[in-house]
Amino acid sequence: MRRVLRYMVMLLGTAVLAAALGTLVPRPLWPAASAEGEGTRHILVLKNPIHTDIAVPLDDGVRRRFAFLADTGLPIEAPGARYIVFGWGGRAFYLETPTWSQLKTMPVLKALTLDAAVMHVDVAGAILEPHPDVAVFDIDEEHFSALLDYIAVSFRQGEAGGPMAIENAGYSTFDRFYEANGHFNALVGCNTWTAAALRTAGLRTGWWNPLPVSLGWSLRLYD
Repeated sequence: MRRVLRYMVMLLGTAVLAAALGTLVPRPLWPAASAEGEGTRHILVLKNPIHTDIAVPLDDGVRRRFAFLADTGLPIEAPGARYIVFGWGGRAFYLETPTWSQLKTMPVLKALTLDAAVMHVDVAGAILEPHPDVAVFDIDEEHFSALLDYIAVSFRQGEAGGPMAIENAGYSTFDRFYEANGHFNALVGCNTWTAAALRTAGLRTGWWNPLPVSLGWSLRLYD
């Protein structure tokens, strides 16, 4: 029993140390150079206790870039649409846990081990800022374009070349789920996807950010 307890304490200590180092050690080590002479583009990072999303303001260029989502019925042309919100996550947990009251054992187990990945895309109106759960960043045009490319290639393509929308999945009439590239687990999850996307956008994150709180801390430290 003492040996098991000792191992559990060591495991917990290792996890805490890894999370601390993952937050404090920046990635990349040096700030990315901004493109000179370019305007700034506004992006938001939205968080809840376990998940982060990236919100991109909708304009004609963004609508053209993600026209392949409009073709699946995502209402990016809706009159009140102001943002398109992207998140990457585990299929079972995303699809079977729309609210905390619907939490089930199997999706949690899959999230902790290995699960297929999906993209969740939502169309939102005005987003309140400043807000404790909303982080705001301005990036240059070059990095903004790179961010959109990173998001676009996260969608798994079907045989016809378009995104693979998941039938009868969604939380409202304004969101859709799609098959995504990659696999989800507790170490490489939704928040590490968000962190990688932000690094593509020229921001610095911690080396490993599995939780929204650690990602938020690292963004405040380095950006």
